[in-house]
Amino acid sequence: MASNRRDFLRNTLLGTGMLATGIASHAVSPNLETNAERKGKNQKQRFNMSGFAAAKLEKVRIGFIGLGQRGPGAVDRMSFIEGVEIVGLCDQYNDRVEKCQKVLEKKGLPRAKSYSGSKEAWKQMCENPEIDLIYITSPWSWHTPMAVYAMEQGKHVATEVPAAVTIDECWQLVETSERTRKHCMMLENCCYDFFELLTLNMARQGFFGEIVHGEGAYIHNLRNLNFKKDGYTEMWRLKENQHRNGNLYPTHGLGPICQVMNINRGDQMEYLTSMSSNDFQMAAMAKELAAKDSFYTEFATNHYRGNMNTTTIRTVNGRTIMVQHDVTSERPYSRIHLVSGTKGVASKWPDPARVAIEDEWLKDDEMKKLEEKYTPEIVKRIGEMAKKVGGHGGMDFMMDWRLIDCLRNGLPLDQDVYDAALWSAIAPLSEKSVASRSNSVDVPDFTCGSWKTNAPVELTLKGGGTTGVKASKK
Repeated sequence: MASNRRDFLRNTLLGTGMLATGIASHAVSPNLETNAERKGKNQKQRFNMSGFAAAKLEKVRIGFIGLGQRGPGAVDRMSFIEGVEIVGLCDQYNDRVEKCQKVLEKKGLPRAKSYSGSKEAWKQMCENPEIDLIYITSPWSWHTPMAVYAMEQGKHVATEVPAAVTIDECWQLVETSERTRKHCMMLENCCYDFFELLTLNMARQGFFGEIVHGEGAYIHNLRNLNFKKDGYTEMWRLKENQHRNGNLYPTHGLGPICQVMNINRGDQMEYLTSMSSNDFQMAAMAKELAAKDSFYTEFATNHYRGNMNTTTIRTVNGRTIMVQHDVTSERPYSRIHLVSGTKGVASKWPDPARVAIEDEWLKDDEMKKLEEKYTPEIVKRIGEMAKKVGGHGGMDFMMDWRLIDCLRNGLPLDQDVYDAALWSAIAPLSEKSVASRSNSVDVPDFTCGSWKTNAPVELTLKGGGTTGVKASKK
């Protein structure tokens, strides 16, 4: 009997697809509804930025802030997208600006205006009336101040992750975006990775049935890079790990799961609990380095976050999410990306990515049919070029192209300021939970209740998809 049911599900899901049964049939506890509304009772939405479409920009004029780790790659990727003009380049170090200027020159593009020489140079660039979009790739603590100032100067904003490091900063982003009616997108590139987009489209088409649970993570051994003198400017990322204990970098694993679950767009986070292990590695490494090099003396303390953090979240509609953070252990890289529903399951790591029906993984030929059926339009349109241009296997370029295409066609962005605030908020909320013996912590509703009617992320290219791409360097 079980075998017949499994065969039926395989044929149905791989063939004609299944409609999601939806969660409307399940009564939501009045207490949960009241709780969700109570969290934002002192906040009022000035203007709903979910689904907001700004005026079309035939040409998107960009200024980049921060040209260390991430900035140069963003400048290079944007140079391949038609309708983009790189107007400004900013970093406190002039040599970094000049390095990116040479990238433009080699491509036959005009030099951008340079802003450097101080930690405040970015303000001048934000004030330039010839810039439409500020693209922020600075250290975490600068993201909100830069984004807020840029929006107040009439600019749309795209900022690296996390968009904010405190709950107050999250609200600053929301309030400023609503008041200025300027986009504030967090550059969560993992939402544009190929398997994540595939599973999002599968969820939209009802493949998984009702989504019950999701898992995401950032498991990436950065210990050597964090302690490297010329790794992160002024050792900023190591300092973040020195006195904060929680899930400091949740958005890579969390963002794609939130989109699958329609968080901020039909469901909302209710509360979370978070637990960290002890630090078994960072303090020991700092002391070992300090014994050989006095440069590391200030880092030779016992005040480092726990090596592994596990945060669990419950939504208003009764779903659960697990998010892990570990950048010190010897575990192979993983963002997990597990989607579990009433009709099927998908899991990205460990490789290869796979899908299961009735507790049995699909075979290779079945996976191929599934990919052919559920590959979304954006991947069909730009996927191969994205792989050629690069950026984490192409997801960075797909993200940049989609951002520009939406701005040029006057379309809502896939990630709005509420996503930026909510996904970023998990870090400070997890710190609060860890500090209180993993007691639960309420999650603010940054949409102030509009999550109940906000439309889900649209995967089609309706109204867009018109932005061209220049020949790849590869």
